Amino acid sequence: MSVWSLDKWESKANADERLVTYQLHITLQRSQWIRVGSLAKFLFPVRNYLYTGSARRNLPARIHRHLSRQKKLRWHIDYFLMTPETQITAVGLFSETECCCNQQANGEILLAGFGASDCRAQCGSHLKYLSSTAMADIYP
Repeated sequence: MSVWSLDKWESKANADERLVTYQLHITLQRSQWIRVGSLAKFLFPVRNYLYTGSARRNLPARIHRHLSRQKKLRWHIDYFLMTPETQITAVGLFSETECCCNQQANGEILLAGFGASDCRAQCGSHLKYLSSTAMADIYP
C-alpha cells in the first residue's frame, strides 16, 4: 500500500505498470445534497471519504480525469467531485484488485451502490465515509 500526496503520485504511477487500483482521499468541507447520476440525491455529511477505483490501462489519465473539474459527468464519483466543497487530498496506488483494496479499507458505507455498479465482489459501495483520517485507522 502506497499513499501519495498530490505532487508525488504521478511519478509513482508511471514507474510501476503493476499499479491498477487507486484510492482517492477526499475531503468534503461542508455537508451537501448531491445528485449522484440516476443513483440518488443524497445528503453527504462533512468529513473525509475514500473512493476506490481501477484502470487497467493508463492509470495516470484516469486519476487526472478525477482531479479535473472540466469533464463530462459519467461515473458516480464525477458527480461527487464536481461539488465545489470536495477536494482530493491524496492518492493511494495498489497492484491488488479494486474490490480487494476496497474491502481491506475501513470506513462506513453511506450510499449503497456508489461506484459499484459493476462490482461482483459484493462490496456494497466503493465510496466510504471515514470517521478518522489516520492511515492506521483506514488500513488495518
